[in-house]
Amino acid sequence: MLTSKNETCIWPSVLGVATMTGALAAAGGAVAQDYPHADEPIGTVEQVYDGHLTPDLAVNTFRNIDRLFPVRVIEAGDDPRPLPEAKQDLEGEVSMEADGKTYDLYDFLALNNVTGMIVLQDGEVVYETYQRGNTPETRWMSMSVAKSITSTLVGAAIEDGHIGSVDDMVVEYVPALEGSAYDGVSIRDVLLMASGVQWNETYTDPTSDRRDLLRAQIAQEPGGAMEVMAALPRAGEPGTIHNYSTGETQVLGEVVYGAVGGPLADYLSEQIWKPYGMEADANWWLDSPDGVEIGGSGISATLRDYARFGQFFLEGGVIDGERVLPEGWTDMAGQKQTLDDGTVIDYGLMWWPGWTEGSTADGAYAAIGIQGQNVYINPTRNVVIATHMAQPKPLGKEPIDPMAFFDAVVAALN
Repeated sequence: MLTSKNETCIWPSVLGVATMTGALAAAGGAVAQDYPHADEPIGTVEQVYDGHLTPDLAVNTFRNIDRLFPVRVIEAGDDPRPLPEAKQDLEGEVSMEADGKTYDLYDFLALNNVTGMIVLQDGEVVYETYQRGNTPETRWMSMSVAKSITSTLVGAAIEDGHIGSVDDMVVEYVPALEGSAYDGVSIRDVLLMASGVQWNETYTDPTSDRRDLLRAQIAQEPGGAMEVMAALPRAGEPGTIHNYSTGETQVLGEVVYGAVGGPLADYLSEQIWKPYGMEADANWWLDSPDGVEIGGSGISATLRDYARFGQFFLEGGVIDGERVLPEGWTDMAGQKQTLDDGTVIDYGLMWWPGWTEGSTADGAYAAIGIQGQNVYINPTRNVVIATHMAQPKPLGKEPIDPMAFFDAVVAALN
C-alpha cells in the first residue's frame, strides 16, 4: 500500500484571502521560499473559472496554483533525464494561414498569451521560450492536462496488476458510488466520458455540475467530491453517450486511489516522475487535507517536465526498457474511440485526437487544459510540444488554433 510522506496545508485563498503568503511560506508548506514567484499576489479559484482575472494577476495565479488548495508533492528523483539541445530557427520559419490571414511564431506567442513553449524533436530541444517572467523553474497549472495524466495512471495500474482491466466496474474500487448512477459503469466507460451519468461542464455557469464539484473542492470536506458524483442522475445507458465531464476524471482518480491503495501523486512519482527523470518536484491539488488528488486538474509542474511526460508517452510508456504502460496503450489512448453502439467519438482515453488536416494525417493528439495548456504528441514526426498560456477565459479565447499552429511548427522542422 502506498503512503504519503508529503505534508499538506490549507492556503488562505481557499478562505478568500489569496495574497497572504509570507507567513505561510515560513511555515514550510507548498509555498517555498526559493520558488521565484512565491511572494506574488494571486487571485481566487472562482476568478479563474469565471475568467475574471486581469492579465498580470492571471499569470501570477497560474504559476502559483499550489497556494489555492492543499496539495501533495509529486517527488522528482536525483537524476534528471537530459534534454539535449538541437536548436532550430523556428522564429523565421513557422508560418500558417487562417481566415485569410498569415500568422508567424511571434503572432502565436503574443495573441495566445503564451508564457512558455518548448518543442522536442527526437527527444531534443529544438525551440524553447519563456515569457511574462516565467523561467525553467516556473511551475504552471495543468488544468485538464491532468486528465490525461490520471488516465495514464490507470494504464500503469493495469500493467502493475492493481486493476484487472478497463472492463472492471468502477464501484469495485470506489465503494462510495455503490447504488449511484455509477453502479454498473465500467472503467472504460469513464475513460471515454461515456458513463451515461448526467453532467453540465459549463465552467462559467455557477449552477453547473462543474461548479458544484468546484464548491465541494473549496469546502475541503473528505468525501465531498464523491457525494456530488453519487447524487447525479442517469441520462442514458453506460457506454452509449459521450459527454465531456471533469467529474468523470474525479471518479477515475478515486478508482486509481482505491486500486493502488494510496495517493495518486505518490504513484505518479514512483511509476513515472522519478524513473523517467523529471527534474523538479510538482504539486497536485487535493479534495481535502491529506485527501484524494483532483483527477481532472490541479497539477503544477515545469514546462520541461510536461514535455518529458509527453516524450515518455511518445516512447510507448517504456522507461529504460521497462514497460510502465500496457502494450499498445499509447497507440490507442490518443485516437478516436468507439462507443458500444458503434458511434465514433472525437475523444481518446482522456486525450484529444488531432482535428486539423496535418495532425490527423500524422495521428497526432494532445493533452489539453483550459486557458491554453497543451502537451502535443506527433508519433509520425517524433515531435512533442508543450505550452503554458494565460488566456482571459477558460474557453473560446484562442485567436490562433494551437493544433493548427503545431502543424505549422512540425512543417517547419528540418
